[in-house]
Amino acid sequence: MKQTIRIGCGAGFSGDRIEPALVLVKQGQLDYLVLECLAERTIALAQKRKRQNPTQGFDPLLERRIESLLPHLLANNVRLITNMGAANPLAGAQKIVDIAKRLNLSVTVAAVTGDDVLNQLSGEEPALETGQPLTDSGTLLSANAYLGTDAILPALATDANIIITGRVADPSLFVAPLVHEFGWSLDDANQIGQGTVIGHLLECAGQLTGGYFADPGRKDVPDLAYLGHPFADVSPNGTAVFGKVAGTGGQLSEATAKEQLLYEVMDPSRYITPDVIADFTQVRLEQLSPDQVRVTGGRGETKPDTLKVSVGYEAGFSGEGEISYAGSNALGRAQLAGSIIQERLQNQLTDLRIDYIGSTSVHRTSFGNYPDPYEIRLRVAGKAATAKQAALVGEEVEALYTNGPAGGGGARKYIHEVVGIVSTLLDRSKITPHVTVLHS
Repeated sequence: MKQTIRIGCGAGFSGDRIEPALVLVKQGQLDYLVLECLAERTIALAQKRKRQNPTQGFDPLLERRIESLLPHLLANNVRLITNMGAANPLAGAQKIVDIAKRLNLSVTVAAVTGDDVLNQLSGEEPALETGQPLTDSGTLLSANAYLGTDAILPALATDANIIITGRVADPSLFVAPLVHEFGWSLDDANQIGQGTVIGHLLECAGQLTGGYFADPGRKDVPDLAYLGHPFADVSPNGTAVFGKVAGTGGQLSEATAKEQLLYEVMDPSRYITPDVIADFTQVRLEQLSPDQVRVTGGRGETKPDTLKVSVGYEAGFSGEGEISYAGSNALGRAQLAGSIIQERLQNQLTDLRIDYIGSTSVHRTSFGNYPDPYEIRLRVAGKAATAKQAALVGEEVEALYTNGPAGGGGARKYIHEVVGIVSTLLDRSKITPHVTVLHS
């Protein structure tokens, strides 16, 4: 058994930079690199791409990431675990093999499937958000269960250089290699709870090293243009020391770790994953040196009998329009324009929203007696059943050029097909993961 395992996180979402992952693989002396690139809406959109073309449905940046990383992963003996398979892990695995052949490299890829459970749902299951049947939301597009560590372990038991999954709980991508290397029992809730703390801290990559933490003048973070992503040195007992590659930007401190620890956590005493119900309340952080933090104290309770399922459904179309007003009385003119749009469209679209970007677009209220802003961006959005109806928003905003208040400019209009997301629970016994191994 190794004394420590070093796991780095090279991506915290689908659109993350590629450069930090390269730095980790080249200079980080990693055992494992994780690329966490999947969200609820991401996988629903991937399912739509797969319907249009059965060879698609994996992460749009998979090819660019693998082309850059693969030679260095192999040269430095770093195993990659990623959920870039999205809605189509098998096609993603095949794409990696094709890239390896093109680069004259030999690679083994293990694809983890079984999270797609659309055919196992009747549609009468209650949505967690509303309590109503899933089909009340609209026509179902996708349903993906959050798999856990147990689904990844058979892939790690192969000789695969790369493990590519679909919907897997984010922390499980990091817990799995620890269980594999150290032989942890999946029934040891406290051990898996500590592993889940490690995975949760790493999963958002640059957030842990100060990216989302930074607030100039209040929480200054150095050299954000070259933000380094984190790694963790984990011991067999679960103690983890987090760091980043020397010379990279950002900072890793108790403060950045505390913010990430609570990110997306509703109840720190019951953070539910497929592996464990983790308890973060006794976690201890200790700054050992600059950019080095030790983390201990994660605990847990027995894993749940059900798995969360993310369900995508057709939610119609969204129409948007934007136009700018600047100079004296910019806000007043923008508000007049907004009232014109409100009167013309209020009976034709649902969820009509009018924002005054630069004034109340985020908080939708006013704070104190601030002077009127010098420039305002009017944004209008509304939902409709058809694309034609949604287009009315942009058309009406564009018509303000000559039919609305003085001085409008820079109009833009958009139409988007909307994918809605709800969730439900499914008995884990009904879900059977599978591993397929491909070679270049």
